[in-house]
Formats: sequence, C-alpha cells, structure tokens
Amino acid sequence: MTRRRLLLEDALLPSGWAQGVVLEIESGWIRAVQPGGSPEGCERVPGIALPGMPNLHSHTFQRAMAGLAEIRGPGEDSFWTWRNVMYGFLGRLTPEDVQAVAAQAMVEMLEGGFTALTEFHYLHHDPAGRPYDNPAEMGARVAAAAGETGIGLTLLPVLYTYGGFGAQPATSGQARFLHGVDGYARLLEASAAAIAPLEDPALGMAPHSLRAVAPEGLRAMLDIRSEGPVHIHVAEQMREVEDCLAWSGQRPVAWLLSHTPVDPRWCLVHATHMDPSEVEGLARTGAVAGLCPITEANLGDGVFEAPAFLAAGGRFGVGSDSNVEIAAPGELRMLEYSQRLARRGRNLLASAPGASTGRSLYESALAGGAQAAGRRIGRIEPGHRADLVVLDRTHPSLALAEGDGWLDTLTFSAGPAAVDTVIVGGRSVVTGGRHHRREEIAGRYRAAMAGLAG
Repeated sequence: MTRRRLLLEDALLPSGWAQGVVLEIESGWIRAVQPGGSPEGCERVPGIALPGMPNLHSHTFQRAMAGLAEIRGPGEDSFWTWRNVMYGFLGRLTPEDVQAVAAQAMVEMLEGGFTALTEFHYLHHDPAGRPYDNPAEMGARVAAAAGETGIGLTLLPVLYTYGGFGAQPATSGQARFLHGVDGYARLLEASAAAIAPLEDPALGMAPHSLRAVAPEGLRAMLDIRSEGPVHIHVAEQMREVEDCLAWSGQRPVAWLLSHTPVDPRWCLVHATHMDPSEVEGLARTGAVAGLCPITEANLGDGVFEAPAFLAAGGRFGVGSDSNVEIAAPGELRMLEYSQRLARRGRNLLASAPGASTGRSLYESALAGGAQAAGRRIGRIEPGHRADLVVLDRTHPSLALAEGDGWLDTLTFSAGPAAVDTVIVGGRSVVTGGRHHRREEIAGRYRAAMAGLAG
C-alpha cells in the first residue's frame, strides 16, 4: 500500500480556492483533504493545483497522421475527404505501431493537462480485416501504452458493422473495424482482460454511429452489458443529418432520443448539428455532450449550440479526438472562441454575470468528462483518484493572475506551457513540464513513423 502526504500551496477544491491544502493519498485514492492542515511530514508541491482534466474522446492512432491531411485536393475538401486519407493511412499500422503511437499521444495528453483518457477504439483487425488471435490485440496495445505512461484509462471497444444508414455494405477502408454483435461480445470480454492489469480502469461500449450500427444491432449491443459508459458519434456533419433524414425521417439526435434509452451513462460525441428540440431533449436526459473543438475546427464540422445547451442544463466534456493538437486548455479555448466567432460576442460560456469564463469552462468539463469516463475523477475530494495538474506560478503569463484568473490565463494565454507537475493516481508522471519517459517513448514513436514512411 503506497501513501503520500502532499502540501499544496493553492488548490481548486469543490468549495473553491484554498491555500495550504494537505492531501493524504493512499494507493492512488484521496483519503483526506485538509485546507490549512499541518505541513509536518508533507511533500511540498509548489504551484497551483487543479483537478486533472479527463479527455473524454480520442482515437490515439490518429496522432500518427496529424498534419498529413492539410494538402488541398482537386475538389472541395471536407470531413469525408479527410476520412479517405485516414482509411489509407491506417491500412499500414501494426499492433506495435499502435502501441508506440498511443504512448506518444498519451505523453502529450499528460503534458497538456489531461490526466485520464476515454479511448473510442475502433481499429480492431489486421489490414485485410482478419481478427487477431486475441480479439482485443489492438485494445491491449492501447492499455499497454496507458500502463507505461501512467494515464488513467476508460476503454470503449467500438461496434462497427455497416458502411452507411440502412445497413449499407462497408467499404474496404472499413475492413479493420467490423464486427457483428456476437463478435463484439467476444471483443468486450477480451478487452476486459486487456485492461485488468491497470490501476482503476473502466470498460464501456461504443456503437460507432447510427451510420455504422443498425437499430437491431444497437438494441442487441445494449443487452450485452448493463453498466459502464456508452458513447456514440452523432450529428457531426450536415451530410450525416441529411442521410439520417432520408433513411428514417428524423434527425440523428432526435432518432437516438426516441429509439434508445439515453441516460447519464451516455455520451453523444460532437452532436454538432441539432435543432432546438434536440438541444432541449439531449439536455433533459442528463447525458454528456462530448465536444472536441480543435478537431471539429480542423475538419470543418461546424459549431456546437453551446449557449442554448447550457441554458437548458446540459452537461459537456472535452476530448482531443483526432489528436491533431493535444492540449486541455486549448480545447476549452477553442470551444469559447468558436462561440465568439459564430455569435460575435465575448465570454459567452461564463456561467453567470461576473463569473470567470476559464473557471466556468474548466469545472463544467471536469464534471462532464468524469461522468463520461465512468470513473471517480475530476475532483480534489476524498474518494476520488489523486489526479492533479499543478501550474507553475512563475510562468510569465500568470504574473498578474490570482484565483479564477489563473484559469482564465491558463485557458486563454499560457496553455500547456504553464503545466509544471502532473500526478495521476498519486504518482508523479510529469515534472518540470516533461513526462518522465518522454525521450524513450518519443524514440519509439519516431522509429514507428520511419517504418511507416519506408
């Protein structure tokens, strides 16, 4: 049993900012939080301690193609042309490559202020679409990367059966993703074994999208497992909305809400294109909207209806999705900036007049991300994992900041450069802004990229 007793100079607790906080940690869990407690026997942690941010949506393998889809094509580029580039790229990835890429992405997540990852994992088979001997071979590689980097993990094996609405046949580019419901049940069982060696892992399910899973498959999948998170891509693109209307007569979120028992277990990823009734309906379910603002901007998806959703009591978290850029404060900044550009205003997502936009965004994303991960994270509070991000108070951008101003400056100015120390499950994994295994993992990543280029 490992114990640590930390003295935090300043910390963001559920009750607000506190100084001189003694944190007692046992086997990775916070056992006691004592503002103004006795510093005797404590390790001093200088700086500004925040609850670690959960990353609620990622495809780690896509880190390997970041920056490779920015060449203009002969026609109009879109999400759909980007997807074709992605299909071509992933055809070369081996299990060893997937582990090397996932580890690199996770190092960047930890250095960028994320302490937990919910991995939406749909790359299952070999390049010809044949299952590996271990159905969860690729998921086991993601779990191994989490183990070596120290990030907390919720693994979401993905059910992907068809190529489009109405059970259209899958394309050759989707061959590595495909399962029927029986195969998916075996995948879940193998995935549970793959994550078992990790500390405090979680397992959920993910129907890829309404394009990729037919109604009967969705119902059968939900019967397999009655606990844990359920995530789904929905309403990311207008073409998806139009195709869903043609197939069912309903928009994607409306169809999901009227045919599926969406509740707080669920995370609807993107949900970019909703009409007012869908916004209200999703908020009422207590499900989380999984927003990935940097990726959504990169792909030209559109702008989420954040003000209306929050006014209706909606919950959200943020994720790094395609991992074209990995930064927790960057996702929050892009979320607010997208609203400012669309609505030509400022501080649109602050919780109330006089409220800090940075703190409003940060605390909302903590709560939504923790809910979507299905883990007790996102709070410096007894009974939660000891996941902390500690800012360097000597960073120049923080010179005039104090209290909520630290979060405003982190979000809108300093970004990950202000991150000094990261602790996950009570263990320090980043010090001085650098992951402890950064060079080793980056070397393996570079070797994998060289092999892919050869």
